[in-house]
Order: sequence, then structure tokens, then C-alpha cells
Amino acid sequence: MRAQILNSNGGPEMLHLADVERPSAGPGQVLIRIRATSVNPVDIKIREGLPIGPELPAILGADLAGVVEVVGPDVDDLKVGDEVYGCAGGVKGLGGTLAEYIAADARLIAPKPRALTFREAAALPLVSITAWEAIERIAPKKSEVVLVQGGVGGVGHIAVQLASVAGAIVAASVSDDRDFEQLRAFGATNVVNYKNEPVPSFVQRITGGRGFDAIVDTVGGQNLVKSFEAAAVRARIATTNSRASVDLGLMHAKALSLHLVFMLLPMLSGEGREKHGRILREISALADRELLRPLIDPEKFELATAADAHRHLSGGKSKGKVVVDID
Repeated sequence: MRAQILNSNGGPEMLHLADVERPSAGPGQVLIRIRATSVNPVDIKIREGLPIGPELPAILGADLAGVVEVVGPDVDDLKVGDEVYGCAGGVKGLGGTLAEYIAADARLIAPKPRALTFREAAALPLVSITAWEAIERIAPKKSEVVLVQGGVGGVGHIAVQLASVAGAIVAASVSDDRDFEQLRAFGATNVVNYKNEPVPSFVQRITGGRGFDAIVDTVGGQNLVKSFEAAAVRARIATTNSRASVDLGLMHAKALSLHLVFMLLPMLSGEGREKHGRILREISALADRELLRPLIDPEKFELATAADAHRHLSGGKSKGKVVVDID
């Protein structure tokens, strides 16, 4: 099969197209013919040397949408010909999805949403599971006011939709006024350009100065402190990016609760993978009811130009998920 191989860590130029042996489906696995994959920020970090990546030389890539070609022993809920999707590779111990085939742990795989194309489905797994876990942690109640920091990012635009489905009043922060209309279409009733409007101003405008009942922070770093500032007393905050040293004084003063989401942990540890499959089934149901949809970057890439997809995402100008067509 053809695959993009990373022989050593570094820039996108380290990826190169090669012919490699097609994997086989072992116990608990399915062999999937990949139709599309997507590039996530963690893929960039792994390519550059984040020590959760597979042993080199390796195939990178986590997300996939495709068709089951072989069902291994001990797999009962999938069959040959099923259209599926999942986040199943690209980290230690697992194959990657910048390839024509992957032997994937069936627990990480679910039926593809019928309403979505393979391209659209491939954009969803990692960000949807992450957003689902973040929303699960903050548990928004109907009519509570929720802020999603980074509303048009991969995780952010799904979190906006999930919070809206939960009945929350959703606000989202972005850096470009041109994203306002898109976020309103996803269910955000209020949108903030954080570059132009300081925290006290939008807290007053949206919540009357009370603060947000719950916040999903996808930006991290010092933005997490801004989330503390924007939060109401005893608010719940979930962050997907906590690799930073921040002052927790304001968090303590408001008696806030902070939840850290590390979506890849079941893939790395092997424990809890069944939950990923269950979440993806729920995401499929929402997509088929037209309650959730991915935001896809308009640039087109294929397996041979996967390095360009990495460059595009790293450049910071992508809108939504960067998808790579495999077949």
C-alpha cells in the first residue's frame, strides 16, 4: 500500500510517500480501506517530536473515514463493507492514517454518519470526542450561559454545537469578525472578537457582569487565566490545552472547578477505548439529525500532498479542519 512515512522528526519535508506492507487485522481489529483523513495540531507536534508518537519510521495521522475490508477475530459489531470512521492511529503502539489502509482497534471505530461524506466524517473523530468530553465535564444545564474559547477551531466549533444541543445559551470567542456568521449558524447567540473586546466588556455585555456559568477553553496558556476572569463564581471550566504555568489565585477566589481533557489517553493506555466508540455513535446520530456538522477548510489535499496539508495547518490560516483525501 502507499503511505506517508516519517523517518525522523522535523518539518513537513520529513514526510515522504512510499510503498509499504499492508497491515493485517488481528484479534479485536478491523482492516479499513481509508477514504479520507484529517490533520490535527497534535499530528504536527508528533511530527516535530512530541514523545507520544509511534516509533520511527512511522505513519502519522489519527482520524479516518473509510470502508471495512477485513474483520478480525473477536469483532462482533462491524462487518465487511461497513462505512466507518474513528480516531485510531498516529500515537505509540498504533498505525497511522496517512495511508491507504489501517488495522484499527474496533473499539475506536463507529459507523460513519449517513448524512456526511467520507471527507466530512474524517474531520470529526478527534475533535468531536475531545469536545464531547469537555462538554461532559462542564455539564451545561438548559439556559446556562456557556463560553467556548476558540469557537472556529477544530474542537471549538464542535463544542459550540454540542453546548447548543444541550440547551445552553452559547457565546464563542474568535479573532476575526468574518467568523461571526458561521458561529451563529452553529448555534452561538453571542460572538466575541477577543482582539477587540476585553474580558470585562464582553462579560458585562453578555452576562450582565455575572460571568459565564461554564467555559470550554481550547486555546490554553494565558488564555486560561482570561477564562478564570470571565467565569462566574463556582463556574466549571474544561480546557483541552493546559501545558502552561498559570496563576490559580483567581480560580481559588471564585471557587472554580477546572477539568483537563486529554482525549488521546485511552489510545495511549489502552484503557477506556470503548467510550470513544460510544461517543462517535452519538456524534453520528446528531449528524444524521442535522444537529452537528463539521467545518471543512476549502483547500484540497491528497495522500501525495500530505506534507502540504501539514504546512497549511501550521501556517495558521486554515478555517476548520484540514482534510486529506486518500482514495
